[in-house]
Amino acid sequence: MTESMRIILLGAPGSGKGTLASRLAREFKLAHIATGDILRRAVEAGSVLGREVEAVMNQGGLVPDTVMVDLIADRLAQPDAARGFILDGFPRTVAQAMALDKLLDRMSLSIDHVFHLNVPEEDLVKRSVGRRVCSECGRNYHLTGAVPRQADRCDECGGELRERDDDGEDTVRRRLKVYQDSTRPLAEYYGACGAFREVDGTPAPDVVYHSVTGWLRGTGRR
Repeated sequence: MTESMRIILLGAPGSGKGTLASRLAREFKLAHIATGDILRRAVEAGSVLGREVEAVMNQGGLVPDTVMVDLIADRLAQPDAARGFILDGFPRTVAQAMALDKLLDRMSLSIDHVFHLNVPEEDLVKRSVGRRVCSECGRNYHLTGAVPRQADRCDECGGELRERDDDGEDTVRRRLKVYQDSTRPLAEYYGACGAFREVDGTPAPDVVYHSVTGWLRGTGRR
């Protein structure tokens, strides 16, 4: 493990990237850059960016590459990303990956680890359609997994739990099709470098977490 780490988490919607990234960020003191969360906050705020991407997101499509690259460039320039970061939800296309390489090259940086979480499609659908998110603090729950103590309230802050607009089954399946067409080729793109690892994303979150941290600490299976 190096003093500074730069990590990419790849995986389809519902594969557990967000949960894993949050835990890794706390453990290794890294900036958790979740592009989906950034975009959803922009939509909720009614900003120019939010208005631009809202329709695309609700239909399960991909936000234009130029928008995403500009967003990432701004975010990586913030002080908390200097020690290291985890990219959760970016890149989503090979074109975005190539743009990220150019951006990091200008910053004299490179990616240290790329993890791809593999989860069967039907499992992904079940995970996504049962997800509920706190409208106040953003904590995630699940109707059959991480069940809240009260059906419609957050355990932490008492905020209302809501289904995300993009978590309906039809939208989820469209997002998975987009993932297979546009994002899955990233496994081939990053597979050429020694930093790429395939990770079984079907076990419990603790198992997935310990698998990934094993690689980060140099004790993973090779």
